[in-house]
Amino acid sequence: MKEVTAFVLPSRKFYKILTEDDQIMDFQLKNKTALITGGSRGIGRAIALMLADQGVNVAICGRSQDSLDQTVADLKDKGIKAWGYKADVSRIEDIEKFVLDATKAAGSLDFLINNAVTSTSAPFDELTDDEFRYHIDVKLMAYIRIARLVLPHMQSRGAGRIINIGGMTARIVAPLRITNGVANAGVANFTKQFANYAARFNVTVNCIHPGYTATERATQMFESEASQTGEDIDTVISRRVKDIPLGKLIQPEDIAAAALFFCSPMANMVTGQCIAVDGGSGEAVAY
Repeated sequence: MKEVTAFVLPSRKFYKILTEDDQIMDFQLKNKTALITGGSRGIGRAIALMLADQGVNVAICGRSQDSLDQTVADLKDKGIKAWGYKADVSRIEDIEKFVLDATKAAGSLDFLINNAVTSTSAPFDELTDDEFRYHIDVKLMAYIRIARLVLPHMQSRGAGRIINIGGMTARIVAPLRITNGVANAGVANFTKQFANYAARFNVTVNCIHPGYTATERATQMFESEASQTGEDIDTVISRRVKDIPLGKLIQPEDIAAAALFFCSPMANMVTGQCIAVDGGSGEAVAY
């Protein structure tokens, strides 16, 4: 497959969030601790690295030991503490062990970024109950379960931030991503419901809806769509880019920047919100 220019990453300098004199902007997060599910690749990795630039210690989980090890090494290179745990978030015992081990190692917990994801690209008549159930377990139920586990830690500290990553299928019709839509719509609703409850403990809960983001999973999604339509992948990607008013795919670091905002003092009074980072592609008017 030839190189697709839509997937070319922008300069790393831009995404370090620099001031005019090339100093990293200080968001007042140094020595805080974040837990990130699905943190070894794609959006989760980008969030981990951007928080590490701010001096945040990071514990991540994922299903691939190799990618976990690489991301942890890259995080430590930034001078922060980092831990990686192999876990399948569809299994409640794995979630419980991740939270227990990570909080024990870190000694504190300030941020939770729920980012773990799965996807089944298929039309409705090819989807089974098990595929719906597994997607709901990995996305919605895993987010609920881990939020339930971390809330007491945040409550004891008198503050905390929870950020749920749930795709734009929460707001749009996507015929080949029906399980995504069902799970992500649940994530959006859970975000608002849980935000109202957690506010009494000074814990904010917000959601980010990524649009078409240049990740390995997006490549797999485009390949699946190409297979379904009989097109080549470049044609599929070009069509998707045309649907984005800003004219390019979202980068993982664009999502990370939104997560950084929600973690920062600038978002002290922002909770129960779902923000789309989609280049303007979402057509629904959300009030």
